[in-house]
Amino acid sequence: MSIITATDTIAKSQYSHYNNKVAISRATSEPAFVRRLLISIVLLFLGVFLIVPLLAVFTEALRHGFATYFAAISDANALAAMKLTLIAALIAVPLNVVFGVSAAWAIAKFEFKGKSILITLIDLPFAVSPVIAGLIYILIFGMQGWFGSYLFDHDIKIIFAIPGIVLATIFVTFPFVARELIPLMQAQGKDEEEAGLVLGASGWQILWRITYPNIKWGLLYGVILTNARAMGEFGAVSAVSGHIIGMTNTLPLHVEILYADHQLAAAFAVASLLALLAIVTLILKTFIEWRVAQNAIHNESI
Repeated sequence: MSIITATDTIAKSQYSHYNNKVAISRATSEPAFVRRLLISIVLLFLGVFLIVPLLAVFTEALRHGFATYFAAISDANALAAMKLTLIAALIAVPLNVVFGVSAAWAIAKFEFKGKSILITLIDLPFAVSPVIAGLIYILIFGMQGWFGSYLFDHDIKIIFAIPGIVLATIFVTFPFVARELIPLMQAQGKDEEEAGLVLGASGWQILWRITYPNIKWGLLYGVILTNARAMGEFGAVSAVSGHIIGMTNTLPLHVEILYADHQLAAAFAVASLLALLAIVTLILKTFIEWRVAQNAIHNESI
């Protein structure tokens, strides 16, 4: 009798589960024409606002042939802009990695007063216009700024020089690594780190052998976003650069100057380098998301 009752209970449970799946499927499914309409709207939007402008950049860059294209990107001022852009990125990205990992570790692993304020401050560059960020540095380090007279007396140049560009780049890019790692570390908890600490591991051993393997893909994702923003930043850098040709112009600023000078072929040629950077960034972003998904599937199967 108990066997029959148990069998009947299992059958009712399976029937109820099946009915729930059918109900959910009906509630979330849409007619075929609605799905096609939504997909068409998305594709149209992407085509008009992303693909067509991207194709236009490369078309205009190569309109006068490869000789003109290579002459534009190998020009002395263009090379100087590339060099300055790389310098700003090479300084800003490692510093943001150190800050991002430290901030994420502190927020995810510890409880302390002012934690919510720290999280809010990390999000500040998302809320403040980049131009305002550049003006803030002018207010602090400019000739009429708080430290302007001291810097002038000691012949230290920050505004309208490389240090100002680096500072502005760091400001607009520092949330990316931290914002990628904070939810990741919070989801992972701190049980593994505490176990390592109990077993006698040092702080560096815990970081490199326990924490880093768990966050490496999220960290790489944040680094890629930081680098892309650092190399493509315009507003904040424009405010502090002074637009000195061949000295304080990054690639985006150089594009603006060429376009204002009606050198359209050269402007689009240099702009195509930034477009290529965006495409590479998207490819790397897609690869990292795929690897994260594969790791999640692997972890679930273990």
